[in-house]
Amino acid sequence: MARLEFSPTAIAGVSQVVRQPVADDRGHLARLFCSEEFSRAGQGFTVVQINHTLTRQKGALRGMHFQYPPAAERKLVTCIRGTIFDVAVDLRRGSPTFLKWTAAELSADNWTALLIPEGCAHGFQALSDDCELLYLHSAPYTAGLEGALNAFDPRIAIDWPLPASDMSTRDRGHAFIDDKFLGVTP
Repeated sequence: MARLEFSPTAIAGVSQVVRQPVADDRGHLARLFCSEEFSRAGQGFTVVQINHTLTRQKGALRGMHFQYPPAAERKLVTCIRGTIFDVAVDLRRGSPTFLKWTAAELSADNWTALLIPEGCAHGFQALSDDCELLYLHSAPYTAGLEGALNAFDPRIAIDWPLPASDMSTRDRGHAFIDDKFLGVTP
């Protein structure tokens, strides 16, 4: 039977979710999400929105996005084609890992997803051309409550594996964190 394994990262609440597919000569079956397995792992959430993205160019960067309460959201990010370097940054006020980041390589071949809790920013870099992702969200997108960090902020110092070959004007223009940024309350 296909199942899920949860591996915590250095940031509380951020987990790698490794899928254990069942395969035979015909192909495979992999469980993308199971509310019972997530609940048993202490990671339960209700999926209210699913998004699909395509990033065409290797090296392209997207992020670092989050939503403020009351629209704060959990995300389960899965790469269904290609390979990405997926990043979560802890923005939770009072967290011992405040402004720290963790990353995982996600691909269509490694069966791994990244579970990102409320209060964390998310972004990724495409490590191959034509990367497709599925995002499961616990809250719908709310434009007025969206926040973002600059992916090159020196206070966070994400070690991106490739030079950024493409990035939206909007993402490139996000401000750096200053001393007034107190974080978010999930």
